[in-house]
Amino acid sequence: MLILRALEITAIVTGILAAWLWYRASTSSLRRICKDEELDHRDINRIITQLNRSQMLNRKAALATAVAALAATIKYSADLAQTLGYLPK
Repeated sequence: MLILRALEITAIVTGILAAWLWYRASTSSLRRICKDEELDHRDINRIITQLNRSQMLNRKAALATAVAALAATIKYSADLAQTLGYLPK
């Protein structure tokens, strides 16, 4: 069935998208400061901005993972229903 193939493709694409988003979120790093350096408002703003960007990427990756899991669950549920005779083949 075409719908089952579309669900498979959706699960694969969103799984890859989630992996890419989490990779991007994990590669961003903050500038280290030394113990003699004093934090000013610009440093704190950079830290907060970086944390917010990372959080947004993590949220998108979690959503993509949820879509992939949902598509895979629906696909395998439909396969099971076909096997048990509840859906036509």
